[in-house]
Order: sequence, then C-alpha cells, then structure tokens
Amino acid sequence: MDSNLEQEIQSNAALLDNIRASFDLPKPPPELLSPVILAYLGDAVYEVVTRMIVATSENRPINAINKDNRQLVNAVTQARLAEILASEFDYEEAAQYKRGRNAKTQSSAKNASIHDYRKATGLEAVIGYLYLKGRNARITYLLSTGMNALDSGSRSIHPKDLKGAVKTDTRNDNAES
Repeated sequence: MDSNLEQEIQSNAALLDNIRASFDLPKPPPELLSPVILAYLGDAVYEVVTRMIVATSENRPINAINKDNRQLVNAVTQARLAEILASEFDYEEAAQYKRGRNAKTQSSAKNASIHDYRKATGLEAVIGYLYLKGRNARITYLLSTGMNALDSGSRSIHPKDLKGAVKTDTRNDNAES
C-alpha cells in the first residue's frame, strides 16, 4: 500500500478514535448503522469537501462563496453525481448506495423530486460509509471524478471556479481501518 495512503487512513482513524474516546462513543461497524445515519455523516463530509473547493478557489466575499456552494450541495447536483458515479462504485459501495437510496426518511427535498432526493441520500450514505471505514482517498477520488464530469457538462448547476480546482487521484484504496 502507498505510504501516503496508509498515513491518510491512519490519520482519519486517529481522528475518529479521538472523537470516540473523548465522548465515550461506541464503534459499531458502518454496515450495521442505519443508512440514514450514514447519509447524515456523509452529508457533513460532502459539505466540507465542497466548502474547501469553493472557499479556496480565490479570495472573495462569503456571499459569493455560499452561493457557489449551494449549487453543489443540493439534491439535484448530488443526484447527478450519483448517476455519474454509479459505474465507479464497487460492490460494497453499490450496496450502501442502494440502502441509502431506498431508506425511508422523514424529510424530503425542498427543490427536488423525490427521485433526486433518494439518489442524493444514497450518495451521502456511500460517503458516510467510506468515511467511517477510513477511506478518504476513495471519497476524494469519487467526488473529484464526479465533479470533473459535471464540470464538462452543464454549467448551470456547477460553480465556474470549480474548473481546474479538482484534481483526480486515480488511486482506488481498498484498505479498511
């Protein structure tokens, strides 16, 4: 395994272990968590990734940054990412995507169809699952692949400053923490 990848997995595992120890939290296997919980965690990870992309592209007013970020963190965009990435998912990721997509939730999207909302929930479940597994490189690979594909498609839902901001890492880490 690549030493940088190994360090990244260990760093992510150390952060999760520190959080669990500090707050006396259990460590259930991600496969046993509700897909809605995985989506909840995946939503937070996805938000951090998109904020990093739009906030570090250039120094500009926070309102402009928030406007661009909203274009990335909505169910329609996430559903498009899920469609793009479906062929990239391995067996475990596809299973988590289906669990998330088929999960019964209490809420619904404000400005999206139920189909887009469910696809977005499936994508978030995959991200949450990978995060808890310590597979950050896989998360960044999937999201950069999807966002680069979005960037070459419709510009109406993708911030103009994303072009060139996402570097695709071709590593496919299969390691688990």
